[in-house]
Amino acid sequence: MIEKLTKEWTEPADQGSTFRNKWTSLAKGVSGKVTTFTRAAFYEYGLIIAIVGFLLGRAMILSELTPFVLPFLAAIYMLKRERAGIAALSLLAGALTSYHGQAFFVLVAIVAYVLLQKVVAKYVKDSTKALPYTVFSASIVTRLAIVFFLEGTVSNYALMMATVEAGLSFILTMIFLQSVPIVTSRKLKQPLRNEEIVCLIILLASVMTGTVGWVLYDMTVEHVLARYLVLAFAFVGGAAIGSTVGVVTGLILSLASVASLYQMSLLAFAGLLGGLLKEGKKVGVGIGLLVGTLLIGLYGEGATQVSVTLMESMLAILVFFLTPKSIFSSLARYIPGTVEHSKEQQQYLRKIRDLTAGRVEQFSTLFQTLSNSFQTPAQAPTNEDQDNEVDMFLSNVTEKTCQTCFKKERCWVQNFTKTYDSMQKIMTETEEHGEIRDQVLKTEWKKQCIKPEKVIQTIRHEHGHYQANQKLKRQVIESRRLVADQLLGVSRVMGDFAREIQKEKEAYHFQEEQMLEALRDVGLEIGHIDIYSLEKGNLEIEMSVSADNDHGKCEKIIAPILSDLLRETVIVKKEESGFYPNGYSHISFSSAKQFVIDTGVAHVAKGGAWVSGDCYSTIELGSGKYAIAISDGMGNGERAHLESNETLQLLQKVLQSGIEETVAIKSVNSVLSLRTTDEIFSTLDLAMIDLQNATTRFLKIGSIPSFIKRGNNIIKVEASNLPMGMIQEFDVDVVSEQLKAGDLLVMMSDGIYDAPKHVENKEMWMRRLLSEIKTDDPQEVADVILEKIIREGQGSIDDDMTVIVAKIKRNTPKWSAIPLYKSPKLVHKKRKKTV
Repeated sequence: MIEKLTKEWTEPADQGSTFRNKWTSLAKGVSGKVTTFTRAAFYEYGLIIAIVGFLLGRAMILSELTPFVLPFLAAIYMLKRERAGIAALSLLAGALTSYHGQAFFVLVAIVAYVLLQKVVAKYVKDSTKALPYTVFSASIVTRLAIVFFLEGTVSNYALMMATVEAGLSFILTMIFLQSVPIVTSRKLKQPLRNEEIVCLIILLASVMTGTVGWVLYDMTVEHVLARYLVLAFAFVGGAAIGSTVGVVTGLILSLASVASLYQMSLLAFAGLLGGLLKEGKKVGVGIGLLVGTLLIGLYGEGATQVSVTLMESMLAILVFFLTPKSIFSSLARYIPGTVEHSKEQQQYLRKIRDLTAGRVEQFSTLFQTLSNSFQTPAQAPTNEDQDNEVDMFLSNVTEKTCQTCFKKERCWVQNFTKTYDSMQKIMTETEEHGEIRDQVLKTEWKKQCIKPEKVIQTIRHEHGHYQANQKLKRQVIESRRLVADQLLGVSRVMGDFAREIQKEKEAYHFQEEQMLEALRDVGLEIGHIDIYSLEKGNLEIEMSVSADNDHGKCEKIIAPILSDLLRETVIVKKEESGFYPNGYSHISFSSAKQFVIDTGVAHVAKGGAWVSGDCYSTIELGSGKYAIAISDGMGNGERAHLESNETLQLLQKVLQSGIEETVAIKSVNSVLSLRTTDEIFSTLDLAMIDLQNATTRFLKIGSIPSFIKRGNNIIKVEASNLPMGMIQEFDVDVVSEQLKAGDLLVMMSDGIYDAPKHVENKEMWMRRLLSEIKTDDPQEVADVILEKIIREGQGSIDDDMTVIVAKIKRNTPKWSAIPLYKSPKLVHKKRKKTV
């Protein structure tokens, strides 16, 4: 087969790519099969357990103690009971090939543990909690029994060493219960905790003690493995993990061989240096081990043996370089603090986010589908439909009049066409005029029918039912259309919400470092900075700042500095003092809006009463819009107040949910019209001001005009809509105006506009009144308007009166930007326009 492939490889060039693809696919197939077989052998058939058990069976500390055997067997027995036999045989095999001569103790201890575990499992409900005590008992009883059998007595030294061995087994049992699953599992499901990492290191170091005595060209195998372990964890976890691995591994190796005591210092120092130099990739970590070997090696064994120690380090570095990077990447995903772990967490959070966004998108699609199902296509009635309606109408009439008439056969059988046409003309006359004005038609009908008045009266009566049915059909169609609009509005809100969920936080690490350095350079104590968005006009920055005892440092200093750095006005959005344990405050910064609204309100109830039928509201929505609304309930007093207040409350909640204004108003109107049969109506005057560009949308529902005062010019804003709650068929006229800085927007109820009874042209009268007002303070303007209206009426207040004046102002920061010397240029993202 190899000869065939070699021959195909040497074929002409036009066929070469095909043969190379075959060879590559064959190689990949063989590699995949080898990998699959290796994983199956290690994890499914227990080869990894056999190797670890063999080395732990050889391991020994303090020259005579083997505390690793029973903890490993107990952990395998509790976690993978089907592999307990492999673990026991491998432990016994390791003890037989070891130099410590503890094979008999290992055999007896295994048997004692199995018997004792059977007894414990029978009488103890939670045998896992009792496992360390079971191991302790089996170890100490076995050791003391063997000593007594061999020596005939138990000395204090033997009792002490047996207790130490059993105590170590007790502790190692708890450690192995956490670390054995990490080694024997094919794939970990969750990141490792710090305790689990330490337990894993202890297990690996314990396994290395099983290689004590193995020498390769004067190089000790356990030293090479220990340094390789330090290199691996320093490269994956950094200085903290590397130094921890070095200390733990060196400690256990020193317990196994007192001559290796200096190894703890070497490994700890090498782990620290390697972790600090991990930015230099594998080369940097290797250099850290070499430096640590030279410094500690000279101190530990002197210059004569430093060459052997250096060769051990070089061999460990060679194995480290030959290890595939994918293995380290896989390990790093489960160690907190690593880049790979962060990516894994971000990927998990991204999955959860996408799942949530997908569910919201499904609901959005559901509401979209429901909206489409409620949509009724506007089709003009055809002639056939009209003929069917006329036939049904006349059938009802004849059923009540002609059915019992003795001339029925003559009229409807012999003269069907004449009778039908005559009744249809009567129907048309009645529908248009309410009576028969055509005297010729009336005379002919009297000659033709013996009950003319009864038939005409029945047609009038049926015509009333006919009109009611037609009206009901129109209302049903409009109701379906309204429900469709509402569902469509909810669908759009949920769709926007799904897209907001899917927006990822961009990484601004470089900008955060620049900003942190710039603020600290001017002497500010800043803990950390988190930048969530640098989008123009939509900045989101959070930081921790030292407490300043309410001196306003954030508003007066930090926000102006950020304004200079970001080239736009930044303000303090939220400040939480003492938020962090160290006393630092949590500060949120955001972009300032281009415009701000200053409002003034003046209102009075009819006759100077306490309760007014007018209600008003001024709210700033989260979408960067400012809403001003006036609602006037029908009539006066408490009932009108409740009606207008309920209208505004409903509107406010719907607008804050993010639904578009026209759909929100239609929804409120639907609720009001279907809520009660009483004829209780409300007017609504709504202005939606965009704080970024001052574009204003006016929605006037049964309300009187508003006015914009721009210098000496007065601009009238009006629209024609019926009051809310009057009818379900509802179209909202939207009027858009571009406001400018310095404009005064005057909105009022009908009590203000209609107050001067003697004035015919109220628009001109109101224009003159506004032009005569010299002040531009909103509250003063509102007070002046109300005072002049009341004076004009000789002090009489004949209706509820409400006037709101809003002044459009450019947002000038309270504190000027503080320029920094050589300030870094932070580039922020432009806002993307969405359609």
